[in-house]
Amino acid sequence: MDLINLKGIGPKTLKILNKIGINSDEDLITHYPFRYNILKKTDLDSLESDSYIVTDGVVESMPYLVHIGRRMDKMTFRLNVGTRIINVTIFNRGFYKSKLTIGTTITIMGKYDIKHNNCVAADIRFSKLPEVPTIEPIYHATYGLSSRELSKVIDLRLKSDIDVIDYVPDYLNYKYGFMEKEKAIRIAHHPMNINDLKKARQKLKYEELFIFMLKMNYLKNYKSKEIGLKRDVDYNEVLKFIDSLPFRLTEDQLSSVEDIYKDLTGPNRMNRLLQGDVGSGKTIVSIISMYINYLAGYQSALMAPTEILASQHYNNISKLFKDLDIKVELLTGKLKVKEKKIIVEKLKNNEIDIIIGTHALFSDDVAYNNLGLVITDEQHRFGVNQRASLKNKGITPDILYMSATPIPRTYALTIYGDMDISSIKTMPSGRKEIITTLKKPSEIKDVLTSMDNELSLGHQIYVVAPLIEESDKIDLENVYEIEANMNKAFGKKYNIGVLHGKLSETEKDEIMDKFKNNDIQILISTTVVEVGVDVPNATMMVIYDAFRFGLSALHQLRGRVGRNSLQSYCILLSNRETERLDILTKTTDGFKVAEEDFKLRGSGDLFGSRQSGDMQFNLADLKKDFDILMKAKEDSEEFLLNEDDRYTYIKSLVINANNLD
Repeated sequence: MDLINLKGIGPKTLKILNKIGINSDEDLITHYPFRYNILKKTDLDSLESDSYIVTDGVVESMPYLVHIGRRMDKMTFRLNVGTRIINVTIFNRGFYKSKLTIGTTITIMGKYDIKHNNCVAADIRFSKLPEVPTIEPIYHATYGLSSRELSKVIDLRLKSDIDVIDYVPDYLNYKYGFMEKEKAIRIAHHPMNINDLKKARQKLKYEELFIFMLKMNYLKNYKSKEIGLKRDVDYNEVLKFIDSLPFRLTEDQLSSVEDIYKDLTGPNRMNRLLQGDVGSGKTIVSIISMYINYLAGYQSALMAPTEILASQHYNNISKLFKDLDIKVELLTGKLKVKEKKIIVEKLKNNEIDIIIGTHALFSDDVAYNNLGLVITDEQHRFGVNQRASLKNKGITPDILYMSATPIPRTYALTIYGDMDISSIKTMPSGRKEIITTLKKPSEIKDVLTSMDNELSLGHQIYVVAPLIEESDKIDLENVYEIEANMNKAFGKKYNIGVLHGKLSETEKDEIMDKFKNNDIQILISTTVVEVGVDVPNATMMVIYDAFRFGLSALHQLRGRVGRNSLQSYCILLSNRETERLDILTKTTDGFKVAEEDFKLRGSGDLFGSRQSGDMQFNLADLKKDFDILMKAKEDSEEFLLNEDDRYTYIKSLVINANNLD
């Protein structure tokens, strides 16, 4: 059924639904509530402080409305709830003022402060509470479509028959006593009691996770059977190269090299994720991988997300291979047409052994002679189609993904179940732990003093802000406001630069080059500095409004400093969520930080950036539903081992060659 044919959905509503990802009938009926209100009158006499309450009553006073700035308002009035008269405060509902006349019966929901006898209401209903407790679904609202309006649209659809496919095999439905899928969907939108709601959500969550793990396990089985390129490389040759390096590898680096060597010289195609903390030395492992590939006579391609990072890789790799007959080139979008044409021709004629670049590497006009290894740095920055385009440039090139976003091993084995994983946890010798401190904005003088100390030693500083310009909606520091303050403090002695996502690529590169060359001493930036740019002379990272960032993002930012033997520092400025942020002052271990971030914030930030679309669940949450996920993992593995005809079923889940990336 087309959405436009449904009662209650006109062109305007359809446009809004499409905007929030509802494009089909199935999308609509599986757009589940994100929470539920239990409409049952709260006993105000048996409350603890700051409890969430639901109660009805009669308006006792005319509302008093105050406007706060241009976009906010605050309304207060008294409500007689039978046993007492309470003060009610509600924000941004000024349009209700004319309806809240004395004597009007309403229902309020919100947090009640017993001490001050005040309820900050989240919502108001112009009706009494129902006699029987009711469970009300709450949907994520969007501009132009409230939760109640969306609920009405879904209700209208559910009045007709719904045609759904149950992707859970019958024997698993029987094993766990799951209810029918159609019944589960209807209950999820309109539960009559908590027990049925729990059963319905359990069924629907399991199905989502079962499909996901089935895809992951199928992909792993499929990829493990792919025949790899033949390489006859003596490991002693690899060890000679490692011994020639101007530094010693850590145990984890050596272990990762061994993993990759076995993959590259083994019978099957490599599909490996190399994950490690910021600055842990993933790049040198990838360089050794390219050397192994070179010894076997194949070309390597290293794809980086930005031109700055690609150029950095090119310079580092060229230095390490300068005494060897290995031809290295850089291919980016900045090259002139003539320059690019020359490189493309050399690549096709096998006159290049290692090509480094950005998305330009998978342009239609770029052809490889015998591509054997594809390495994607900061792999989560690329979409599936981009990674697949480069992989498909060769016949069966081996694939190595690198990520500086550590993921706890248990979760990684599940989420990246279609890949083998190597982890680098130990840091290279000579690196000092970054000293991280948490400061309040009122302590900015201490921060400026610390900055002055570092600058006086000839070092450089990153300053990170969460916004580019002033916002009417939220009171946060912004890049230009910080620039003005930094100029007051340091402008006479030091050069200050500003970097953010609204600048052109050319402008970003120019500013970053100046910072790398120490022509800029203080770089004020948004999080565009997060990705792998290496400025060894930068020894301090100052992050304004640190509460706006996840722990993993803050840890990534912190990793921009401490890139040499100098003592480095990270200062987090925040007067909120200090308990959460304090975790970073106690550890510099990215895997521990990732574990804490996962516990606190769930899967979204850690895994959502994988960009494959696999992680978009309607109900399931990888943190809260990890037990269900592990069951689904085991069940999907068992299901794939069954010898009877299952391929038709798998194809119904849209597992085909197009998404075997």
